[in-house]
Amino acid sequence: MKILIAEDDFIARKVICKFLEKYGQIDVADNGQDAVRAFSTAFNEGPRYDLVCLDIMMPKMNGHETLIAIRKVEEDGLISQEKRCTIVMTTALDDSQNILKSFDNECNGYITKPYSFDKLQTELERILNSSTH
Repeated sequence: MKILIAEDDFIARKVICKFLEKYGQIDVADNGQDAVRAFSTAFNEGPRYDLVCLDIMMPKMNGHETLIAIRKVEEDGLISQEKRCTIVMTTALDDSQNILKSFDNECNGYITKPYSFDKLQTELERILNSSTH
């Protein structure tokens, strides 16, 4: 898999990178603008990302804005629902407003911090196994 992690917190980024390294190639962005730029470049030039993990509280562009921008890149590229990238929100925010907003904006999963390897593995495998592509 090709994976993009958008996370501004160094420790959280290291933990999720360490866990996901067994699944494939990882690129990182420490803000939403860089994440959208990386996603757009990969989308247009290939290979495309299979999984994007987005923190919500990031500088320059928050995770909700980043999610919307990434889905817009896919929409503009005429990508069908089945072929879209799997996007998982990885955040400390566990309130219903942020969770609902994320799913309304078409994320595929929502994982709250603090991470544990067991929690990440269980949730990511559930999300990836339930994705339609």
